[in-house]
Amino acid sequence: MKQIKEVADNMGINRIIPYGDNKAKIPLGEIWEKERRGRVILVTAINPTPYGEGKTTTAIGTSMAFWKIGKKSIVTLREPSLGPVFGIKGGGTGGGKSTVEPSDDINLHFTGDFHAIQIAHNLLASVINNSIFHKVMPDIDRKKILWKHVIDLNARELRNVIIGMGNNGGAIMEDHFEITSASEISAIIAMSKSYEEMKERLSNILVGFRIDKTPVFAKDFKVVGAMAAVLRDTLLPNLVQTSEGTPAVIHAGPFANIAHGHNSLLADEVGMRYSDYLVTEAGFGSDLGAEKFVNIVSREGNFDISGAVLVATVKALKYHGGVKKKHLSEENVEAMMRGSENLMRHVEIVRKLGFEPVVAINHFPQDSEKELSKLQEIVEDMHVKFAVSEVFAKGGEGAIEIAKYLENIEPRKPNYTYKVEDNITEKIEKIATEIYGADGVDWMPKAKKDLKLVNSLGFNDFYVCMAKTQYSLSDNPKLLGAPEGFTITVRELKISSGARFIVPLLGDISTMPGLPTKPAAENIELTNNGEIVGLK
Repeated sequence: MKQIKEVADNMGINRIIPYGDNKAKIPLGEIWEKERRGRVILVTAINPTPYGEGKTTTAIGTSMAFWKIGKKSIVTLREPSLGPVFGIKGGGTGGGKSTVEPSDDINLHFTGDFHAIQIAHNLLASVINNSIFHKVMPDIDRKKILWKHVIDLNARELRNVIIGMGNNGGAIMEDHFEITSASEISAIIAMSKSYEEMKERLSNILVGFRIDKTPVFAKDFKVVGAMAAVLRDTLLPNLVQTSEGTPAVIHAGPFANIAHGHNSLLADEVGMRYSDYLVTEAGFGSDLGAEKFVNIVSREGNFDISGAVLVATVKALKYHGGVKKKHLSEENVEAMMRGSENLMRHVEIVRKLGFEPVVAINHFPQDSEKELSKLQEIVEDMHVKFAVSEVFAKGGEGAIEIAKYLENIEPRKPNYTYKVEDNITEKIEKIATEIYGADGVDWMPKAKKDLKLVNSLGFNDFYVCMAKTQYSLSDNPKLLGAPEGFTITVRELKISSGARFIVPLLGDISTMPGLPTKPAAENIELTNNGEIVGLK
């Protein structure tokens, strides 16, 4: 790895705050030193299998490929959460010859951003409970506390708990934990561009209601200053490098299936101001990540988008075509053709959002030439550019074709799915029908009640941040491929008033994932000489 100062110098960044030899924070003042010039390239994907399809690896490799054709590029990514790292997916730093480094540090503690978000979130939760216990705010309705606790682990046993038990154990109430990536503070860090804005958003967090049904906000507890102090360095983007020594900015980590699924706006500003091409990734498939990138991120960041890389794998398409996991490595052109309907739907989604995709097939050794050839025919019949991505095996060299396709694409205004002035019902219905392809929306009684609350609080101008399964275009993870004739079920609405999101919880989605039968944590070990092994 290069010294981080050398990486910064190659970008033209003069001031950094080093975190050792290979990591650094970028001061806020440095971000605004240059004007925007970089074109924005979004990397999105089809609906993934539970094991990931190489979207992060492709984003990293594409950014490195731009350097190989003589263009400066910065890749911006979310910070990995320890939930997936120890759970089913493993790390989030790419793979093979297309990684961000130091990968072990990034996958584990990194610069402490997730820890700070967790502490700031739980500080507010503790102060709320303390205010009830000491009767500082005796009129708070403890059954209407919206602000719970978070932890950066998959821990289904903490989804629903009772706190305050025992002698002097605090105020007794129902509680539940969410994963730290689902914390509203995670979204606030991703959306804020200054300390002033961060503090304003923290102040506006809706935490619950009084007995007289009036709202209670974080600012009512007088600890926003302390929360902001904990988050001071967290707001600064993290500078690291790719496996080929090119710059990468990794900052913030909201999930895409339960949050808005993108790195920070500040990281994107670094990419647009210090490179020719910002290559950025949106979480999961285009139905989640790309939709939110257009309707929330680009809108809030006020920038245009030049093009998109739509990542797919032959393996995933066979999975969507009905092939079981144990047979995915076997050639099956017919199943792949059935599963390619999912790819077609994602091409349609990207086009609806206003830009033309390049389909990048993340190449695996077991992919047959027959399968790849047939898939290329399918893609070309859709009049979409096609490239086989070999970034895992070849690094940036494996994405040169992709980079050349994207090199001259001009920026264009996205097509927003909804207007900001639309009411929340209209926003949800437009996303469900126009993006997911649903016939309509079913509202559960709790969701209808929440909708009345949103209206009474005057939050209709908020963005909608859908929370649903990533495995299907619907809200049912078992409906693979390109489902039709389905409706979306809105179970409840979560209000994130600091982030200015309304988060509809669809189907059975949970904001606290559970561990699989065999967690990835079982493969991780520390050797006697201090080397971490098995972390992927």
